[in-house]
Amino acid sequence: MNKTVQDLLTIPGVGKSIARDLLDLGVRQVKDLKRRDPERLYRKLIAMRGRHIDRCVLYVFRCAVYFASEKQHDPELLKWWNWKDAKTHGPTKSSRGERNAKRRVQNEGI
Repeated sequence: MNKTVQDLLTIPGVGKSIARDLLDLGVRQVKDLKRRDPERLYRKLIAMRGRHIDRCVLYVFRCAVYFASEKQHDPELLKWWNWKDAKTHGPTKSSRGERNAKRRVQNEGI
């Protein structure tokens, strides 16, 4: 396993398959994910593959961008499943976590 893949595998929730997806998207190091748009990465991956990509990949991308962008991490936000979409019947712990992370980024002027 090369150094590039090993670096990407340090991201919580990223295994060999998602590391390969990130490489195909031009991400070579964890720092390449700083301040990236996870939704844009996800849409680009769908276009590249020409097929449906499980939405869980988007959740991992959200977690990965958070991991790369923040110096201090909330342990709950290092779990990809806490980056799921908000449910229509009310906020979940995961959607609150995502909103709080977004708010922290906005408040820091990033």
